[in-house]
Amino acid sequence: MGELRPLGEGLTQESRALAEALRELFEGLEVSVRRYAARRQRDPGSYSRYLNGTRLPPWPVITEMLADLAEHRGTAVTTTTIEFLRELYGYAIDAGSSPNHAVQIIEQQLADADHVSRRSSVRGDVLGDALLERKHRIADLEVRLNQMEATLTAERERAGQLAAAHPDVSELLGERDLLRQEVTRLGIELRVAREQRADAEARCDLLERQLEAVESPGDLPVVPHRSMPKVLVVDDQPDNLLAMKAVLETLDQELVTVASGRDALKALLHHNDFAVIIMDVQMPEMDGYETAAHIRRRPRNRDVPIIFLTAMGIDPEHTARGYAAGAVDYISKPFDPWALRAKVAVFSEIYLERRLDPPGN
Repeated sequence: MGELRPLGEGLTQESRALAEALRELFEGLEVSVRRYAARRQRDPGSYSRYLNGTRLPPWPVITEMLADLAEHRGTAVTTTTIEFLRELYGYAIDAGSSPNHAVQIIEQQLADADHVSRRSSVRGDVLGDALLERKHRIADLEVRLNQMEATLTAERERAGQLAAAHPDVSELLGERDLLRQEVTRLGIELRVAREQRADAEARCDLLERQLEAVESPGDLPVVPHRSMPKVLVVDDQPDNLLAMKAVLETLDQELVTVASGRDALKALLHHNDFAVIIMDVQMPEMDGYETAAHIRRRPRNRDVPIIFLTAMGIDPEHTARGYAAGAVDYISKPFDPWALRAKVAVFSEIYLERRLDPPGN
């Protein structure tokens, strides 16, 4: 989740008291500063300064935290807590407490992924409750049907009279069958919601690493050059391939460029050390989605991350289709070179980490 910055030096007693209270409040949210700032569409650096006491937050920021904590815990914040914070806030005011494009792109992606995660989590809870309720109803029907069956077995000579006395047997059977169908459907929807949340959580973690790479650019892990993973770039426009080379050459990795989806599949047959694939969506004959689907069907290549590049813009319909096709990222043209380099650098780090510590070790 990431640790909070230490409390600032030279804080007044009032500022320190408020900062400590806010830190305790924030830790209850169980989320990183970066992710929470993206959720609230605010500057993460400001949140860090609010929480280490070097800047006094506006009161609405505190009320937002209180509201989010109440939502997270599922219980209302007490009036005593609000008044206590308001008092600390007043003391801090009286004591006179002193108060890049790539980051914005990735922060927006982080906000979107966080939104999907929270929405999927809520939907999963609703589906789980509905599923449990249907199962309880089925169990109740089973008991009632078993009781009727036992009665029918014990008194078969009175079957005609019993059937007349219990005209709802067939209705109960029909209701049970419908409920069983609902349980199956809800189980599938619950699994999908949980998978969506897991995917969104993975994207959030990845995007946080990319933000760190933008703000603290550094070299990739030191390894022999021949051991560096390759980057596959797929675009049918020669000018776009040249632009990619210019942007990514500073990463000191070998770029393999191809002009079609079919050529991309051929390149994957001859190389098995690609850290990431950067692929245009709109290409003739075989577009990016179709190419990604072919790649995902190959056991040898199915785990290579794919970044889709598109001039169609980023909207929920396109991103949903991209992620469904197997993409791990989705950015629009014209792309920000800092953002793209950060993404490729992070995927290369992940590739090297996995090679040094393969799964199962």
